[in-house]
Amino acid sequence: MNHFDLTGKTALVTGAGFGLGRAFSRGLAGYGARIACADRDLQGAAATVSLVEETGGKALAVGVDVADANSVAEMAARVRRECGKVDILINNAGIATLPARVHEMPVEDWDRLIAINLRGVFLATRAILPMMLENRSGSIISIASIIGIVGHYPGVPAVGANYAAAKAGVSGFTKQVAAEYAKDGIRANAIAPGWHGGTNLGAERRAKMKPEEVALFESAIKEHTPMGRRGTPEELEGLAIYLASDASRYVTGQTFVQDGGWTAV
Repeated sequence: MNHFDLTGKTALVTGAGFGLGRAFSRGLAGYGARIACADRDLQGAAATVSLVEETGGKALAVGVDVADANSVAEMAARVRRECGKVDILINNAGIATLPARVHEMPVEDWDRLIAINLRGVFLATRAILPMMLENRSGSIISIASIIGIVGHYPGVPAVGANYAAAKAGVSGFTKQVAAEYAKDGIRANAIAPGWHGGTNLGAERRAKMKPEEVALFESAIKEHTPMGRRGTPEELEGLAIYLASDASRYVTGQTFVQDGGWTAV
């Protein structure tokens, strides 16, 4: 038996247009899953679909704003119509606002990030759970962060407290969903990545930082990570495939850290 085989499964990935979401989509498709690539940027989602199809996979692009309840409901309805079910949900959509210390953070930045990074996880999970309950099975994988576990301040604002709070909330939400739905055959786990390159999360920050601040930030990451480098989106694929598949059928309510050793020191 191939415990990692996802043939016949449908996976819905939010934030699938770029970065980690694109890597998750391609990785799950490689093990047989059909992918619903959901993103606010429909062009990015369509590009991910093309990449999946180039390697023989099946996928469709779905537009969604995960912070909007009506948009999420429309996404769920469309996936149900076109795919019939959702076996795997990856709550990946997220943003990072321009980092600032708490006393300098605009309330608008707090609200905007929490709406997408935490409320969006709730809305998508809430919308997809009825399909999983019908089938009495499912795997929900939400993307947390090491910044929801430990703080980081290398002398310049590198990440916001809004991001830390949202990602800590994702881990807590995951545990509660796992407890509530375990007897329904539904599992919920989270992945807490470390400092991974190849994503758009830091674009707003990088555009505003001075070159010396960027250098200090990158140096702090390298020095504090025992492996001495950033991770890549592709290095998260294996963990997502494991949590999506029957290989992890007795695993629920956990947050898996993948950070090159950042939280070990």
